[in-house]
Amino acid sequence: MPATDMTRRLPSRTIQKDVHSLNGLGAIENYVAMREDASPEALKQRYSEMLAMRQKETEMAALYKASVDRMRQAEWDFHNSVMLMKDCVRAQFGPDSNESQSIGYKKKSERKRPRRSASSMKAAS
Repeated sequence: MPATDMTRRLPSRTIQKDVHSLNGLGAIENYVAMREDASPEALKQRYSEMLAMRQKETEMAALYKASVDRMRQAEWDFHNSVMLMKDCVRAQFGPDSNESQSIGYKKKSERKRPRRSASSMKAAS
């Protein structure tokens, strides 16, 4: 028999079958658990814990999604502010200034001019 991988979540269908089995246990009058973990009280306690953890997981997932949304918005706000700053520096100091170069732009004078290729020269003649 293969080892049970308890790092994976159980399928919801399996959980539903387990809940159905727990509810069916109430119809058995003479049930005596041989193990304490299988007693009706322990099963109900574990079921309650599972429901509480499921609710906590849902709450945490909602908080996580909200946090991701806030982080994405903060990243965009920061990026847009940097782009505005770059525009202001280029407008104030010019595209060929050391200041423009210091914020990440290439100086206009250092850009290579496009060169005609041999094929475009033949087409022009």
